[in-house]
Amino acid sequence: MRKILQGREREETIRFIAFRSHWGFEASFCTPARGNEKGGVEGEVGYFRRNHLVPLPRAKDWADLNEQLLAGCRDDERRLIGERKQSVGEGMAIEREYLLPLLEERFELAEMSFPTVDSKGCVRVRTNWYSTPLRAGAHPQVKILPAYIEVWSERRLVARHERCYGSGRQVLNLEHYLGVLERKPGALAGSTPLKQWREQGRWPSSFDTLWQSLQQRLGKQEGTREMIELLLLGRERGYDPLEKAVAQALEFGCTDAAAVRYLMQAPGLTHPKVESIEIGPLTRYEQPMPVMISYDQLLSSGANQEVMR
Repeated sequence: MRKILQGREREETIRFIAFRSHWGFEASFCTPARGNEKGGVEGEVGYFRRNHLVPLPRAKDWADLNEQLLAGCRDDERRLIGERKQSVGEGMAIEREYLLPLLEERFELAEMSFPTVDSKGCVRVRTNWYSTPLRAGAHPQVKILPAYIEVWSERRLVARHERCYGSGRQVLNLEHYLGVLERKPGALAGSTPLKQWREQGRWPSSFDTLWQSLQQRLGKQEGTREMIELLLLGRERGYDPLEKAVAQALEFGCTDAAAVRYLMQAPGLTHPKVESIEIGPLTRYEQPMPVMISYDQLLSSGANQEVMR
């Protein structure tokens, strides 16, 4: 409600008027601080809370919690209230016959806004700023949901953040700045998006190990640029496969970006099966596989100094 007036009168928001008009019902409001006017609703809410929310349910995400709440509602359909002979579900089935059919077109519950993307690639939503991959000056459509903020441009979802209920906060996604950081790799180490990824657990320690090794071999700028290119590959193919490929490369003792790229692409590669043949006396010409680690050591700064001496 936009404003609570005297008694049952209210000043409704435009969005609420659109909501009740879409579904075809009239709004009826209670007097403030008079819960007895809707005692049945208050009592049922209390019953559900005591029986399904105490103790606090454990859920891995919102979808899991909603499934638990729906299961609680299904259980309540078998419940008898007082001395009634009909269960809650049976009474609901009778009542459903008098209800209007649901409309095929759903009503978008999200609050809409059309902010301007600022010079930092962010849009201001309520009292916070959220990053986008859009250019400065663009006017995307922002949907404000209870748990998320969605940014849409040209009918495409370009950014989705968990909604922040603080004030004056910046909610930044490192993905949205990879293009800029590729041109200015020195800004990655102290960037706020990277800090937030670390806090969210999206930057595993294996990434730091690989990044540090790339810097030692290729130099700070070029090594960071290689790391950013791998992050771009992760944005395209998924960060879980990237994390797995980095860990696998480190396990092999290899800290090369090309090796990580290959390990990410290897599961999708198909090679024709070659049948083994007997080579007989040619086995005497077999040689052990070469060890290439020495060549990597030549690229390190310490080895270069030894060569110069």
